[in-house]
Amino acid sequence: MPDLAALQPPRLAHRPRILLLHGSLRERSYSRFLMQEAARLLETFGAETRFFDPSGLPLPDDADPGHPKVQELRNLSIWSEGQVWSSPERHGAMTGIMKAQIDWIPLEVGAVRPTQGKTLAVMQVSGGSQSFNAVNQMRVLGRWMRMLTIPNQSSVAKAYEQFDEAGRMQPSPYYDRLVDVMEELMKFTLLTRGVSDYLTSRYSERKEAAEKAAARVAQGAM
Repeated sequence: MPDLAALQPPRLAHRPRILLLHGSLRERSYSRFLMQEAARLLETFGAETRFFDPSGLPLPDDADPGHPKVQELRNLSIWSEGQVWSSPERHGAMTGIMKAQIDWIPLEVGAVRPTQGKTLAVMQVSGGSQSFNAVNQMRVLGRWMRMLTIPNQSSVAKAYEQFDEAGRMQPSPYYDRLVDVMEELMKFTLLTRGVSDYLTSRYSERKEAAEKAAARVAQGAM
């Protein structure tokens, strides 16, 4: 039987914590502009936002996990209650920079799971016509990372036409969709934070944990 008490979210005093990642190191990076625009909206909706700068992050397996940039990324992921991933589409896929950030966040670090149960919104920018290749890939990764990926998403075509010289997004249906996505992310985060452990609890994992605990008790009795 479900534990109905576990479905009552606790009253949390802090604002929803959202981490934003982007997948480009270009000086004029449209995925970063889109991420920054998303952060402005989230702050307006009442969230606390933080960015991770991927510059200097080593390739996965090319450095020790103790590398400062890796530790910064992992600590931010643990801090967050929701995340936004924003990537350009390159060769019909998300960028390697975006994938490297995701690859450096493990499913489990000791007893801590840096992504499980956190909400996720995915976004992409394209240089040409509208595409959904990058957001579709990020959805697969979000599911693999056991995140609660929201239904809505943002895909901005011909991104060079959608931002002014200062990097601000201009009024358009693409901007309206961005507002929709960030509003939905906030709603899902408010609904699920504090109860995400219950929502992502799995019978097989509870069974395995109980068996390990019983084995430890048995060993201690020898």
